[in-house]
Amino acid sequence: MDPQIDPAAPLPSLPGHSSGGRLERILRAGKFAVTAELNPPDSADPRDVYDRALVLSEVCDAINATDASGANCHMSSVGICSLLTRAGYAVIMQISCRDRNRIAIQGDVLGAAAMGVQNILCLTGDGVQAGDQPEAKPVFDFDSTSLLKCIRGMRDEGKFLSGRKITVPPRVFLGGAANPFVPPYEHRAIHIGKKIAAGAQFIQTQYCYDVPMLRSFMDKVREQGLHEKAFFLIGVGPLPSSKTARWMRSNVPGVHIPDAVIERMEKSKNEKAEGKQLAIDLIQEIKEIDGVHGVHVMAYRQEEFVNEIIHASGVMKNRQPRRAPRPAEPVSVLA
Repeated sequence: MDPQIDPAAPLPSLPGHSSGGRLERILRAGKFAVTAELNPPDSADPRDVYDRALVLSEVCDAINATDASGANCHMSSVGICSLLTRAGYAVIMQISCRDRNRIAIQGDVLGAAAMGVQNILCLTGDGVQAGDQPEAKPVFDFDSTSLLKCIRGMRDEGKFLSGRKITVPPRVFLGGAANPFVPPYEHRAIHIGKKIAAGAQFIQTQYCYDVPMLRSFMDKVREQGLHEKAFFLIGVGPLPSSKTARWMRSNVPGVHIPDAVIERMEKSKNEKAEGKQLAIDLIQEIKEIDGVHGVHVMAYRQEEFVNEIIHASGVMKNRQPRRAPRPAEPVSVLA
């Protein structure tokens, strides 16, 4: 990021850019991008959001605000984005198709863009049976691909799905999710190609613990030229213990952890420290893969740990990421 640019000021529009956001600017400038995930609090206190965001903003280009991930209720993605955009943070608003129909989602997109959200990640969402309220009624009016098409139409054609005109279209950078580590492996790149054709401009993946498998996936991505049509950010996260690693491998859909990684954890004297070093090693190795444009670092409610990992990896060396001050007092809607 150019040092002469005021990080708190809106960025001017650039030719060929879909948004005025920092993440798109970083990626189109050819820099290695870093995003991180803010896990929303089970709280109505905005300070719980600001405290976590401040730690992440020191080491990343944009912060993902998750949308009831795992089908569990937390503070909403749009609520978190409202707080963070007003405080000057760069955010990626996640939208899950599970909980709202197309009318509500299109309204959320306009509202988010009005608040200053520049990036939207489109997700189908976990089924309600995965969460702690399985009696909830799922919606799934869209899936992630049709959601991408919808928002792209709102942005590029200035129309709702009904055909009604939008007076000021949302200027947003659109993303989709990928999971290179679930079978059928040979179809993963084809599936991502469909999302890119629907409007995805950046891709964030599930956790990567198997670099050879990732290399194979990226080979197929390059064969299809997808790395020239979208930016790929690979998911990375620390493993706190070998026990957790085994549990994740058995219970978290799409997470593939090789036996060699679990054995590495088991042989270490300090499993948490080894899990941290593993994440650092993965980031450094992933960075060298052709077609990879960045990493997306995740650790559930361990923002300080994410900060340490990104710092130690060296991928932000000589960079000046966005640093927004924590508001002295919570922003009040009634004030």
